[in-house]
Amino acid sequence: MITRPTMQAAILEAHGAPFRLGAVSRPVPSRDQVLVRVASSGVNPLDTKIHMGEADHARHPLPAILGIDLAGTIEALGAGVTRFRTGDEVFGMTGGVGGHQGSLAQYAAVDASLLALKPANLSMREASVLPLVFITAWEGLVDRMAVRSGQTVLVLGGAGGVGQMAIQIAVARGAKVFATGSPSSRETIERLGAGFIDRSELVEDFVRRLTGARGFDLVYDTIGGRALDDAFVAVHRFGHVVSSLGWGAHALAPLSFRAASYSGVFTLLPLLTGEGRAHHGEILAEATRLAENGQLLPSLDTRHFTLATVGEAYRAITDRTARGKLAVDIGEGEGS
Repeated sequence: MITRPTMQAAILEAHGAPFRLGAVSRPVPSRDQVLVRVASSGVNPLDTKIHMGEADHARHPLPAILGIDLAGTIEALGAGVTRFRTGDEVFGMTGGVGGHQGSLAQYAAVDASLLALKPANLSMREASVLPLVFITAWEGLVDRMAVRSGQTVLVLGGAGGVGQMAIQIAVARGAKVFATGSPSSRETIERLGAGFIDRSELVEDFVRRLTGARGFDLVYDTIGGRALDDAFVAVHRFGHVVSSLGWGAHALAPLSFRAASYSGVFTLLPLLTGEGRAHHGEILAEATRLAENGQLLPSLDTRHFTLATVGEAYRAITDRTARGKLAVDIGEGEGS
């Protein structure tokens, strides 16, 4: 009898339950897939919502291995893969939703089109926290709004994961950027190249103060709720608003009176439907280019977590004690 190799993984058996560290069969890459030896798994707030069963738009049947983002090394190629070679260091947003195995395991068989070569100047930990937030920011700013030099950009929630990526992308493309945040986030926002706006200031006041009541050409809402209503007030005539959390009921009159446009971003779509996966790989290739040009750097919490302490990483997000993005070190062990 042939015994398949195994690997260690953090397994979730019930929503809200602790992860169980255990041995499972190592996956085998099928056509157009690669086997990645996972070095680091990025942790997002969405991961914690999936863990608790609170993300209706990101269902993952249990028992399951969570983890949306990863960075690692290609161990084997499935049939039809020509873009990569074994030994390549890669990163991507590859699973943890829709029944696709996530990155909280020593290996993952993933669609090669979702991956890009890891930035040479970033560590595995730094690369692993980029995919979801960078793709979300890029789809809004570049794919939807075509941000360009000379435009004014407002990022609502500039100190969050998506917000920091949005600031850096917009600055790299020559826009003049402003971002809202708490007073404690001022240093971060200004270090990334954006003008700081205290989130307690009324939108009408800072629009008048910063734009002479003209409004901003592009507004990226990363917060949702009231912030999206503020975005409709802050945008310039014929401008464009994008939201990555555009849920709920909102009055469209302020947007309509400005003859402005609105777009939503739903980054999970390629994982859930299969549509647009190659574009995610293309977007991450842009992240690599920006990072290697010194125009993109993730903010990483200094704490280290492992498969055995994943629960602590998730609690750091839900308790709001994270200081930057969190990564789980998967390590080099190979099961049996």
